[in-house]
Amino acid sequence: MTMTLDTKPVTIHSDRNPILPLDLGPVEDTKVNRSAIERRAATIPTRRSVKKEWQAAWLLQAVQNIDLTTLSGDDTEGTVRRLCVKARQPIRADLLKDLGLADKHFTTGAVCVYHGFVSTAVDALQGTGIPVAAVSTGFPAGLNPFKQKIEEIEASVKAGASEIDIVISRQLVLTQNWQALYDEVKAFREACGPAHMKSILATGELGTLKNVMRASFICMQAGADFIKTSTGKEPTNATLPVSLVMTRAIRAYYESTGYKVGFKPAGGIRTAKQSLDWLILMKEELGEEWMRPNLFRIGASALLNDIERQLEHFAYGRYASMQYQTLG
Repeated sequence: MTMTLDTKPVTIHSDRNPILPLDLGPVEDTKVNRSAIERRAATIPTRRSVKKEWQAAWLLQAVQNIDLTTLSGDDTEGTVRRLCVKARQPIRADLLKDLGLADKHFTTGAVCVYHGFVSTAVDALQGTGIPVAAVSTGFPAGLNPFKQKIEEIEASVKAGASEIDIVISRQLVLTQNWQALYDEVKAFREACGPAHMKSILATGELGTLKNVMRASFICMQAGADFIKTSTGKEPTNATLPVSLVMTRAIRAYYESTGYKVGFKPAGGIRTAKQSLDWLILMKEELGEEWMRPNLFRIGASALLNDIERQLEHFAYGRYASMQYQTLG
């Protein structure tokens, strides 16, 4: 299939984003108007309203976009197995019945864990089709020796992870060493093999929105299947202005190459209302196709609790106490 954008024919591809040659043209030509970005982002939570049954439908879509995550120092096999049970049945069966959806089956988009719990999650999710994502490459700081980073990716893939969330070396962005950043991410993609790779930019540590845009282009050229805002461990994580910059980078990349790259905001998205804000962003900036789990994920843990509470309010007209939430 071909389409014409700016009078230049572009072939639209259905396969995953490949490793492309480094092209510094889009990087060097990047211009970001911060005040315009912030004004546009500020309209997203206020300009549109999703209510009643439409809100319930959007929230159920958000559930399917969640990478249900546990990345705590006190994680145990029991914690991970409990998380996987929730991923398999994120909304209670009785609530789905009362919503008129007893015949529908919902799961989260993935379960995201440290490497040490990949095999546990794979076992707990066997037969469900829910992918296991492993954070890797010295998450969250990304300061491990390069060889160890590659070995960690390979070990997680061998253990059964079908998605790898890598972290880039932030100093390469801050020093504008684009060749080194490209080489690093390209090596990570090659180590991932068939596993899909999400490149975490740690946007809160990149200094400027222009750096965010540039790093997004480099990671996509190096073969990222997704670009992701944050590790969730930085002081500033997913924000709408940063997400707007990254989605526009995805759109520009798609228009120039024909390859679709996914987007994952992570860190600080805890309420159902926030999940709707990001779904609206995806719809308005990239279109409905980018609202689906193959191209959009939300990295979160507490978010699912609030979504379920909002669905309870829609079904019963009242909120349940958080103590009754499975992951509360």
